[in-house]
Amino acid sequence: MRPPVARQIVVAVILLAAVAAVALGGSLATTSNVDGWYAEAERAPWSPPNGVFGPVWTLLYAGIALACFLVWRRGYLGSGNRNRARPWLTGWIVQLVLNAAWTPAFFAGFPVIGEAAWWIAAAIILALLLTVLWLILTAPRWSRTAMAIMIAYALWLAFATTLNLAIIALN
Repeated sequence: MRPPVARQIVVAVILLAAVAAVALGGSLATTSNVDGWYAEAERAPWSPPNGVFGPVWTLLYAGIALACFLVWRRGYLGSGNRNRARPWLTGWIVQLVLNAAWTPAFFAGFPVIGEAAWWIAAAIILALLLTVLWLILTAPRWSRTAMAIMIAYALWLAFATTLNLAIIALN
């Protein structure tokens, strides 16, 4: 059963607003610190220029909103009924919360608590990566497209994890 078009539009807007809120929060936590302590920190030789992160995250956020929409739509059972994909959707919310927590922990946390912030951020991004891997493994039941999107996301997260760990190791 397909959800009514009006409901699909509402859900799509909510999902896009959710990822936009996470992106905005991340941007606010990052902006003042990229030119501060992060500019002075020793980074991994494979660390891309700062200008790469914004466009990559923009595409990833749009993709993860789309992945959630596709799974939600496939699991829809009608108004008033629980979505069949509820466990996956709950996992998606968990990954979004972890994603939202990483940037402030890593960037804004350092000026407040020092190097401990990098370790906290590392724990968060590892939990995030594990959550996304679970989403990948469970997505095919609902949408292979969602699975492919989450694979791209996981690859970027794995790369970002190496950057986080390199900051710890090199500083």
